[in-house]
Amino acid sequence: MIPLAQVAEIRRLFFAEHWRVGTIARQLGLHPDTIRRALVTERFARPALARPSQCDPYRAFLQETLQRYPRLRATRLFEMVRDRGYRGSLVQLRRVVRTLRPTPAAEAYLRLTLLPGEQGQADWGSFGRIQIGRATRSLSAFVLVLSWSRALHALFTLDQSLESFLRGHVEAFTALGGSPRAIAYDNLKSAVLERQGDAIRFHPRLLELCGHYHFVPRPCAVGAAHEKGRVERAIRYLREAFFAARPFRDVEDLNAQFLRWRDTVAHARRVPGDPSRTVAEALTEEQLRLLPLPAHPFPTALVRVVSSGKTPYIRFDGNWYSIPHTLVRVPLTLVADAETVRLYHEREEVANHLRSYDRDFTVEAREHLEGLAAAKRQASSLTRRDRLRQAVPAVASLFERLAQRGEPLGPHVRRLLQLLDDYGAVELAAAVAIALARDAPGAGGIAHLLEQRRRARGQRPPVPVSLPDDPRVRDLDVASHPLESYDALTRVRPDDPPDHEPDEPA
Repeated sequence: MIPLAQVAEIRRLFFAEHWRVGTIARQLGLHPDTIRRALVTERFARPALARPSQCDPYRAFLQETLQRYPRLRATRLFEMVRDRGYRGSLVQLRRVVRTLRPTPAAEAYLRLTLLPGEQGQADWGSFGRIQIGRATRSLSAFVLVLSWSRALHALFTLDQSLESFLRGHVEAFTALGGSPRAIAYDNLKSAVLERQGDAIRFHPRLLELCGHYHFVPRPCAVGAAHEKGRVERAIRYLREAFFAARPFRDVEDLNAQFLRWRDTVAHARRVPGDPSRTVAEALTEEQLRLLPLPAHPFPTALVRVVSSGKTPYIRFDGNWYSIPHTLVRVPLTLVADAETVRLYHEREEVANHLRSYDRDFTVEAREHLEGLAAAKRQASSLTRRDRLRQAVPAVASLFERLAQRGEPLGPHVRRLLQLLDDYGAVELAAAVAIALARDAPGAGGIAHLLEQRRRARGQRPPVPVSLPDDPRVRDLDVASHPLESYDALTRVRPDDPPDHEPDEPA
């Protein structure tokens, strides 16, 4: 089949220029039969033949149903006509529905004209996901635009939480030099808790923010994104003109780059619809009409009551934060902002950590670890005293006399434990009894008594064991065993074979 443009050229040469068929064929490089077929007039005026379809008996029903329900799916219409006797296929029905479905008329919109400082528009924009350590977090941007000057401010965050939503407002008001009298929102969960028609219940924290900065929230109608088209275009402009192909180290670096880009690029452009001035110039004029900022910014930190388990750590946002060991299982108040995580007990700050956005990461304070280690050492010391009292009950009287003299018990406990391991409970009990009788309860005097008794029996001196200065080894308690069992291994019995054969006579 030849193209229609060539068919038209063939007919012009034949009917207007009166060329012969063979001449046209040689000129265009076509077969003469092709030229003759192109000259047949009936081929241009061939009437379209309407083939009968199994959908024809149901066209009136389909058209009436689609007039009442224009968005009804073809699969549902297929079920309805099949119950009425239709035996055709779904594909055939789709073709008919495509021709019968009414096309909605294009909606006309009024041009939005606002006064300076009258309205702002705010919304979230999603910018993909980024990797932070072992965690993959969503990157979002809170964007606020002043509708008159088109000045904008954005805050990139790692979530779309209520706290980030409020923080975005506070930073935008500070950067723009004031707040508009009204802000239009989509039906965000951070703004609207519940909606029944025109009845709207706003989030209490958003209402607190409105009361602090004296503006009114105005949600858009459901499915009416055009009511906040300026922030939608601002998010698209931010995504295409700023974020696309831009490298950054972290969210802080991305926000710093945005501030430079906003001042040098976004606010340096001409105001859409008013090329006589830049956005920065329009913002300077609009700032005179913005509501003034209050003396103190609105607090946006997250406040929550938390408590730990058996270990002195609080879990928050997928990570662990240390607390003093004395506050295990005690209810604490957690205050978290974008940079820090603080913990309070009865209005006293007990922990202050840098916030981590990793996953299952442990953030510890040195003083918390040192306090826990000291408590464990003290508990270990008490355990060592119990061991001495259990092995040698008279040690309790020894400790009482040492306490009456004001001497610290720790060094005596460590020395007596060493003597218990070297000489055994029986010898230590005998030496303690002698020391108490002589009113010399010190560990040094007891060591001298044990050494005298060893020499009197003619025994070998104990060999000291040097252990590394590691709490995992130093504080380890090992039960002592009698050494006679090892001596039995080296004793030679009469029936044992000799270690070597006697030399044979030469």
